[in-house]
Amino acid sequence: MKKILVTGSNGLLGQKIIYGLLGDPLCLLSNAVRSKIKSEYQIIAAAKGENRLNQKTGYTYESLDITNKTDVERVFTTYKPDVIINTAAMTNVDACETKREECWAANVTAVKYMTDIAEKIGSHFIHISTDFVFDGMKGTEYDETDKPNPLHYYAVSKLEGEKVVMNSPPAGRTSKLKWAILRTIIVYGVVDGNTRSNLVLWVKNNLDKKQNINVINDQFRAPTLSEDLAYACIMAAINGAEGIYHVSGEKTYNILELANMIADFWKLDKSYINPVSSEKLNQPAKRPPRTGFIIEKAKKALNYSPRTFIEGLKIVDEQLKKYK
Repeated sequence: MKKILVTGSNGLLGQKIIYGLLGDPLCLLSNAVRSKIKSEYQIIAAAKGENRLNQKTGYTYESLDITNKTDVERVFTTYKPDVIINTAAMTNVDACETKREECWAANVTAVKYMTDIAEKIGSHFIHISTDFVFDGMKGTEYDETDKPNPLHYYAVSKLEGEKVVMNSPPAGRTSKLKWAILRTIIVYGVVDGNTRSNLVLWVKNNLDKKQNINVINDQFRAPTLSEDLAYACIMAAINGAEGIYHVSGEKTYNILELANMIADFWKLDKSYINPVSSEKLNQPAKRPPRTGFIIEKAKKALNYSPRTFIEGLKIVDEQLKKYK
């Protein structure tokens, strides 16, 4: 059987990919694709520490520290996966600004470890990147041909990770590595145990507690439902997709507008939302003002069709009911 290995399987996207591969209907894979995965693929989940997925069957779990070269070599050479989907990264933007060595180790050096081994064993390497590789000054949505210009250290590290993937072999050697990079924007959803936050949960949880929150009113993003991104990752794996793909929600919103939509959906008091400018909030890492995506390439090549933000909130609401 072919093998798909997912790094970062304890994280939001990693969990959704594993569940999608196991047949979760929320991932919206066709019956034909589900049948193909079930009959042709072995699934390996890999993450640092113990397995935090509720479902423990239908796949193999390996503890993996991607920043440890020996660990990467051990896991990758043991399984020799046909496809590696790398969702593992340090993603806290402001923490990356202050913990630069840790950020570089996870987002650049670890990618080099993984692509070196992937190239040797002939794996198809699928890597997750970010809208933050752009400076947000274009004024409209970005497509895959637009030139990156990162504004902060997290973005610098993710762009450098992309370059590692695209230029994986040592100088002078032709690469055997087949790769795809999926850039995305503000991924939201619910992990097993409801132990991790994201924009949607941060707004909801604070308003539930009647706590004031400062929300940016001059930045624009296209939020991405985690199950939709998982779908794109799986389709990239099954279709053998290569190159860069922009994968996000279809519509770009002001962050303040998103917070108000979240409040309205759960009928929460919007008076606790305090609109602030980027200048006033003064975050350690400067964010780009507008980074929506043109997703036509993903639509055509991956049959990607993201749900609306409200449809995504309905899915989150159903998942949260398990933890009440």
